[in-house]
Amino acid sequence: MTESSREISELGLEELKALLVQALEEVARLKAENAKLREEIARLKGLKGRPKLKPSGMEKAADAARSAGRKGCRGSKRAVLAIDETRILKPDSLPEGARFKGYEDFIVQDIVIKPWTVRCRRERWLLPSGGAVVAALPKGITSHFGPNLKRFILSQYHQGQVTIPRLAAQLTGLGIDISKRQIVRLLNSKQDAFLKETVEVLREGLASASWLTVDDTGARHKAQNGFCTHIGNDRFAFFATTGSKSRLNFLELLRAGRDDYVINEAALAYMRQHKLPLATIARFGDAEQRFAGRDAFMAHLQRLGLTGLKVRPDPVQIATEAALWGSIAEQGLLTDTVIVSDGAGQFRIAEHALCWVHAERLIHKLDTFCEAHVQAKERIRTRIWRLYKALKTYRQTPTSRRARELRRRFDAIFSAETGFATLDRLLARLRAQKDELLMVLKRPEIPLHTNGSENDIRCQVTRRKISAGTRSHAGRDSRDAFLGLMKTCAKQAISFWDYLGDRLEVLEAPAVPRLAGLVRQYATA
Repeated sequence: MTESSREISELGLEELKALLVQALEEVARLKAENAKLREEIARLKGLKGRPKLKPSGMEKAADAARSAGRKGCRGSKRAVLAIDETRILKPDSLPEGARFKGYEDFIVQDIVIKPWTVRCRRERWLLPSGGAVVAALPKGITSHFGPNLKRFILSQYHQGQVTIPRLAAQLTGLGIDISKRQIVRLLNSKQDAFLKETVEVLREGLASASWLTVDDTGARHKAQNGFCTHIGNDRFAFFATTGSKSRLNFLELLRAGRDDYVINEAALAYMRQHKLPLATIARFGDAEQRFAGRDAFMAHLQRLGLTGLKVRPDPVQIATEAALWGSIAEQGLLTDTVIVSDGAGQFRIAEHALCWVHAERLIHKLDTFCEAHVQAKERIRTRIWRLYKALKTYRQTPTSRRARELRRRFDAIFSAETGFATLDRLLARLRAQKDELLMVLKRPEIPLHTNGSENDIRCQVTRRKISAGTRSHAGRDSRDAFLGLMKTCAKQAISFWDYLGDRLEVLEAPAVPRLAGLVRQYATA
């Protein structure tokens, strides 16, 4: 008999039960880790992954009134349709004595799609000086493909999620002489105006929004794995694909197009908050300093003697993050904004709140090994669902008395001892995040979840499944920009088709104001 066998044989019944539960937990952990590895191998091989776990349903159950309000038939839209053509239809034959009694309208919606080739005969005049003057092209025409065709291609690719080969087949089938290479150029080249507007939208959103939700998902670029980050709220959306999902990367995105590094009071406060030694902070001095780019800032850190230090926390990383935060603060961005996230470390900056759906999901996914564990888990989940519903009610009519009661309920739930060791440890971990989970008591206007970001980022996931990754920086930036502009148009109740028509100067297209102005207008309303 081995030493471990003798030790087990000496244990009592309760100790053996505890040991068995511990062993089952370890087996469950190893099974979950093995499943993740199998899923990653399947993804790399291009195979179908394992099915996703069914959502817990907490948000849907807490908002039953919303689903109830959707019942009933939709109203008619005939009143808002613009009539483009009226046809008078007469009976084939009428008996003698029939009298005319007006018209009976029958509305038909149709669409006209056909190639339309225009020959622009530009007058050419020879000047006495020997030079020549050629008549200018009409407004909106910048190439051999007209603005309406460009609008159709952009709309089909980004909003319709049509692939380039299918789009090429569709256009050539209609009689358009165009190749896949030319479609790619129309999608990616000379999009500076759209790229500029998406940065304007981000800057205005960061400057005026009281809250933001953030999320990220995998993305492929130049045959390398990367990440697409979403930033937005109920009035705008912004996407950016990068090679990292670190906090440095997130702070770089929050600079909204700027590439400077700033050491100011906000940067020094960031260093103190992240436990950088006071002696190290003193090396930066008190005067505000600005650096044109990363290379200039890293050279400054080297002069200060920080790049050679092998200590924790890493002074180079903290100082770089602080300088990025200083640039954000100098621009007046995120001054009083709450960032709501799923708890990923890179998003924990400024005022931060946690998503309740993700927090409850940890309990929902917890493995149970006996009936007692099942009952303990379900009792806790029921109490959390009730608390979540109460928090949603609090957002409508916040009071200090109600806030105190909700804090007491939170403490009672997450301090409970259920006898299920794994559940108790998870509850203790969530209790340590009380301030971020209950940020809504301080800021009732913020959402309790990141469903907005998860819904927005699905278009990026769909595009990734349809077209894999991007091959050029121009293609990556254009894809991200148009997805963000499309989502922003939807949030502002603007037709993406009309938006493209106005920006591409399509003849008789309705005017669409700058999206950044609409975001600002909502924030000040």
